[in-house]
Amino acid sequence: MRQFTAVVNPAAGSSSGAADLLALARLLREAGAGLETRYSRSLEHARELAREAGGRGRVVLAVGGDGIAGGVGGALSGTGAVLGLVPAGRGNDFARALGRTGKALDVPALAKTLLHSTPRVVDTIEVTSAVHPGVSVLGSVYAGVDAVANRHANTSRLLSGAASYYVGGARAVAGWRPAAYRITVDGTEHRERGYTVVAANSGYYGFGRHIAPGALLDDGLLDVVVIRHGPRRLFFSLMNELKTGAHLSRPQVRVLRGKEIRIEADRPVPYGADGEVDAVLPVTVRVQPGALKVLA
Repeated sequence: MRQFTAVVNPAAGSSSGAADLLALARLLREAGAGLETRYSRSLEHARELAREAGGRGRVVLAVGGDGIAGGVGGALSGTGAVLGLVPAGRGNDFARALGRTGKALDVPALAKTLLHSTPRVVDTIEVTSAVHPGVSVLGSVYAGVDAVANRHANTSRLLSGAASYYVGGARAVAGWRPAAYRITVDGTEHRERGYTVVAANSGYYGFGRHIAPGALLDDGLLDVVVIRHGPRRLFFSLMNELKTGAHLSRPQVRVLRGKEIRIEADRPVPYGADGEVDAVLPVTVRVQPGALKVLA
């Protein structure tokens, strides 16, 4: 029987997240599995807890949103340890890419998955910059107006979920001026002027927006989505189209694919990774094929 360590972000999600975790713990223990719970003080602390538990052969559960999922999953990347997700954040985009549907968490179904499913092997992303010297994440790295929007959404006290991202996006676009990007994909340089560059392992980011519909978690490639310069109203139209992937038909959207991507700009443009925004360009991202086992 599997033994679990839950690494919990106590600041993520809503009151329902705590109830879901209690219900999940009861089902796991009733089935004979062992479960211990560890509360993280920071993302780096969550990584430390994950590495320690994974080193003891335990399945590590990331309880929270995309930030802790990316932090815990990144810490386990390349170690052979197994990750399980308990989506309790606002976006839960990596869980969505793994097949989670609906807003409410189906706790009995999740318990069954954690207890009995065969681990799936997926890719991860190595992020290298002045702030991140070789940190691994799961979903995507994005540089531009969406990083600014996500920062606003993360600090919003009045709104949550998609509403916080819409308002954050409006604030970000209102103050944005186009950046001149230099994007090097597997040694080939591309120059674009615009809103953002997203290097995606997962197709989803920003609370369910399907930014990279062609991205696969296990193909050994990253999809690079570039939103070029256009009228400000364009970006608001794109925000609606991101729900379905319809934005790919617009001439302002370009998609590249590769294994190693270097993103630079003509000014210190902020970038984020898996919901966390704390650095500026330049950044280099590399796909790490088959680096993580996850229960999904």
